[in-house]
Amino acid sequence: MATMTSPARARGNADQHPGTVARRRQRVGWLFVSPFLLIFLIFLVIPLGYAFYMSLFTSTLAAGTTFTGLDNYVTAFTDPIFLDGMRRVALFALVMIPLQIGIALVAALFLDTLATKLSKASRLLIFAPYAIPVVIGALMWGFLYSPRFGPASTLFEVFGLDAPEFLSSSMIFGSLVNIVTWQWSGYYMIVIYAALRSINSSIYEAARVDGATGLQIALRIKVPMISSSMVMVLIFAIIGTLQFFTEPVVLRNITPGAIDAAYTPNMYAYALAFQYSQFNYASTIAFSLGILVFMGSYVFLYFTRKQSGLDR
Repeated sequence: MATMTSPARARGNADQHPGTVARRRQRVGWLFVSPFLLIFLIFLVIPLGYAFYMSLFTSTLAAGTTFTGLDNYVTAFTDPIFLDGMRRVALFALVMIPLQIGIALVAALFLDTLATKLSKASRLLIFAPYAIPVVIGALMWGFLYSPRFGPASTLFEVFGLDAPEFLSSSMIFGSLVNIVTWQWSGYYMIVIYAALRSINSSIYEAARVDGATGLQIALRIKVPMISSSMVMVLIFAIIGTLQFFTEPVVLRNITPGAIDAAYTPNMYAYALAFQYSQFNYASTIAFSLGILVFMGSYVFLYFTRKQSGLDR
């Protein structure tokens, strides 16, 4: 006897079809992601689009606001003030990034060898500077650098010497490098340390059986195995350094002319917008910096694609 399938049961069987289940899961996934996408759209995509739109115009008292296309970008990439700030930031990157990554890598390798409670306390102490807000950290170092109120003057007086002018034009570069290195090395250390902890410890045991020393294990096994994490850390460092802003802005008010309003490209854009009301050209400078950051990151990823796994 033939059996009849009710419409309700047929619909139930259709609902169990793999394609239907996959589409339902996609809808649920988009539902969970939609709050982030909405915030991302409102607070990032739309402001960026409006800023780019502003960069295509020029405002003057005589002619008002006129559409000039990419003329502002031609001006930006021939602007000696902007280019000088970019050269200064590039020099910061050449000095700060190897110093930060080197300190973070050494600290992570050292902590990876510890198996005591001292390891947890050390990780916390090294990471603590990153937990301090950047503005507060810069103000604290400004006090420490002060030739009148800082502890350096007292310390050097003990030896009958004058304290160095850490905030002078000749030493402000090194002072800023020290602040940023102190602030960010702990964060990079945590990323590298997490990558090290994901390596199977049996690999180290096999290397020791073969006669490898601790230094050989660190340099020939650990570092190559975390190359993708190292590339990620380097990208973070490159982007952060090229966007250098907060520390020089905070120290500018307490330095004797060592930091001007155009010390970095971000500071230049800020000064154009909020001191000279040149919002169109300020948007152009900001986007020009973004273009250079993107190009620098892309070139770095291209030459390190094997280590970062992008060539798979």
